[in-house]
Amino acid sequence: MRKSYQIWITILIAVFAAVAASAQSFRVQCPAFTITHPLTGTNCGTNPTNEGCNNTEPAYNGPTQFTRPTTGSSRFAMPTSGTVNGAIKCQQISGGDGYSTMADGTQTFMFSFGPLSGLADVAAGHPSTQFPNIFNTSYPGTLTRGDPATTDGAVSGAVPWTGAPGPVFQAFTWNGAVGLVPEVTTLVTVANLVEGPFLVTTPATTAPGCPAPTANTVTAWTDAPLGLPVGAQVVITNAVAEGPTPTPPGYAGTWTITCVGTGTGMSPDGVDEYPFQYIDTTAGLAADTGNDLAATASSPAMIDGHVDPRPIMDVGVMNGNIPAPLAAFDEDDEFFLTLTNVGMIMRPDLFEQHTVHFHGYPNASSFYDGVPDASVAINIGASFTYYYLAPDAGTYFWHCHITPPEHLQMGMVGQLYVRPRQDRVPVGGSLYTYLGYQNGISEPTTNPTVDLRTACNTASDILCSARMPATTNTVAQATDPLVIDPATGAADLPNKYVYNDGDGSTQYDAEYPLQMHGFDPNFHFVGMTFNPEMFVDMKDKYFLLNGRSYPDTVAAGPQATISSDGQMHYSQPLPAIINIPKGGKALLRLVNLSVTEYHTIQSLGVPMHVVGWNAKLLRDQSGINTEYWTNSVTLGGGESLDAILDTSVGKPDGTAYQAGETYYLFTPQLDHLSNDAENFGGLMTEVHICNSVTGSTFGNTCN
Repeated sequence: MRKSYQIWITILIAVFAAVAASAQSFRVQCPAFTITHPLTGTNCGTNPTNEGCNNTEPAYNGPTQFTRPTTGSSRFAMPTSGTVNGAIKCQQISGGDGYSTMADGTQTFMFSFGPLSGLADVAAGHPSTQFPNIFNTSYPGTLTRGDPATTDGAVSGAVPWTGAPGPVFQAFTWNGAVGLVPEVTTLVTVANLVEGPFLVTTPATTAPGCPAPTANTVTAWTDAPLGLPVGAQVVITNAVAEGPTPTPPGYAGTWTITCVGTGTGMSPDGVDEYPFQYIDTTAGLAADTGNDLAATASSPAMIDGHVDPRPIMDVGVMNGNIPAPLAAFDEDDEFFLTLTNVGMIMRPDLFEQHTVHFHGYPNASSFYDGVPDASVAINIGASFTYYYLAPDAGTYFWHCHITPPEHLQMGMVGQLYVRPRQDRVPVGGSLYTYLGYQNGISEPTTNPTVDLRTACNTASDILCSARMPATTNTVAQATDPLVIDPATGAADLPNKYVYNDGDGSTQYDAEYPLQMHGFDPNFHFVGMTFNPEMFVDMKDKYFLLNGRSYPDTVAAGPQATISSDGQMHYSQPLPAIINIPKGGKALLRLVNLSVTEYHTIQSLGVPMHVVGWNAKLLRDQSGINTEYWTNSVTLGGGESLDAILDTSVGKPDGTAYQAGETYYLFTPQLDHLSNDAENFGGLMTEVHICNSVTGSTFGNTCN
């Protein structure tokens, strides 16, 4: 017989767990401005008060200078020059579970991260990182259940939620945050506010593009409203409240009624009415006798991080991606990443917390490091927003740091990369001088315009991450003739670089994040069937590039798997096809995120130029270039490498590469070139030579 204190301990644990769970809530943060990126500066264009300031990436014209005010309440350092570099970027992801399918038909259960922002971009193979004006956009329709919302189906040609191919009549283009809704504390109909005669004593005012009503006096407004267009405003005095008391105390002031919709909606009394918001300039709310649903608070509506949890759960459950959604931003950016833990429908017995740990990335604080011992862990039903300032370009990755061997093995890993300032140097500008260097050294005492965050104070500073070229050069930024701008159709995009090299040595035409990963099907199976997971026996048998094994690596578009909810989920959105314009260069952002294996990748036919390792430019302390050429590289778990496939040097026989040719990128480790068997699969993809490519980012088009 169990002792009574054991029973009470069990009950108390259950009660405290319920209290903790009830205290959780979803919340998303994406500010329009910060101290580092105020609503002034060069990224504001001609209007310094425009709240769209941080919604574009400004050209790099020199470092931002910070000073600390000597008086006033704001004693923190603020940008004081006309140059404000970088922008604000935001992203939302879910922590939950999902399924993926291998090339041999094996279906695999995963713990995984999924996209809750940038859904259309994810479907097209792009990062889900967004500017604030895109992120802070409520969905214009109704998000139904599923994963990456109705996105992947709309883009790939499948009818969402049926699993059957079919025509798509309108592409899904929304990239806002799922569940983000305006904070509307009062949304009422005219019937809820007044249903009696009133007198308009002030002429109507209008919003831009919204004509005023033709009459200022209405004597019998019942349930037949004026039909005001969106944005029309009418100032009303002496409004007669609904009920036996015409003007209860506190409600006889001036109300501003704003039409917020042109369509009609049924009020509780069954009569069509136009939806209105109102602001009561006096204390209290509109009176109501209960015949209609009463108003509950005051307006206006605004995006402030509040969410509707229903679409988050509808979209987030079972929408795990492998790899996790890409994150990409630029040096000088501020990055806000919200993790929303939606729980795991396949393992409801597991109250798994999740975190985000940026592996090898310089965090702003240990609070945002994702290691629960030094920061926080996110419970089911809660959100947490991580903050990062991007000081160093390079290829990184991120993963969950809760029981890492288990969660990484199950799929909670993704890639992150930071683009260099050199990308933003204006066309015609010197790559070397724009970055504030002199003779390979960033020295504040001799060059006061240098960026202090990346300064090398003396020629012998061993903490300098990478030197500029040892000698001064005058290489100028130019446009790339091999890359077509998808917006203009012209080859007018500036050159892209892997790092701030100063001499153009890391220039590329198109970039391809490639995540090398593997999994043990037995470990995943026992994880799904409520059996103990034997870590000592963990052994990868399926080997993946971007969550796929060959030939799925070269299948264009997102790849879907039917899950336990009976719906198709696009859990593998990233192909691994490499498109190189003839005579051009393709950047491979390689990361090994395997828990148990070293991975070797080999390029057969196209030479590989290694320019960076573990997010550092390969230069020594004297600025001497230590990059190297090879045809294969080997990475251990947790390592990254930047390699450029270069067709500009020509073939070994002296001939040039031609459009239409196909080469292979694969592993020479034969047991990694299969799907737990002796047939197709594993770490292999194709390299296509094109006349040109449209778009320099992942998911581009071969022309």
